[in-house]
Order: sequence, then structure tokens, then C-alpha cells
Amino acid sequence: MKVNKRFILSFVAPLMILISTMGLIFRDNSRKIFYLPIGLMGFAIILDRGISRQLDRKNILKKIKSYQKVK
Repeated sequence: MKVNKRFILSFVAPLMILISTMGLIFRDNSRKIFYLPIGLMGFAIILDRGISRQLDRKNILKKIKSYQKVK
């Protein structure tokens, strides 16, 4: 059975946020700052995917509407 790489990579961003949260909760105060960039990158990946998905949908809808006006 082949595993789709996109399926595996879809868990990377939530895993990054989970690791960051665990690090911020359970590490001592001097090491907490090292987990912040991991969490921020996880949030950035999720936001980027959501925004790009919305823009792609809008572009597709515009193309569909432009073809409907021609006919």
C-alpha cells in the first residue's frame, strides 16, 4: 500500500504546534524560548494553506463566471 506524501505532510504543522506547546509547558524557563519559533512556523504553514486555498477558489470561480458570460 502506497502512502501519499501529502497525507503525511499534512500532519507536520499540527505536530509542530503540539511540540511547541509541550515544550512551552514542560521545559524550564531558560529553554522555553527555543520552542516558540516551531509553534510560529506551524501556525504560519496552516495560515498559508488556508489563504492560498481561498485565493485558488476565488480564481476558479472567476474563470467559471467569465466562461458563462461569453456564451
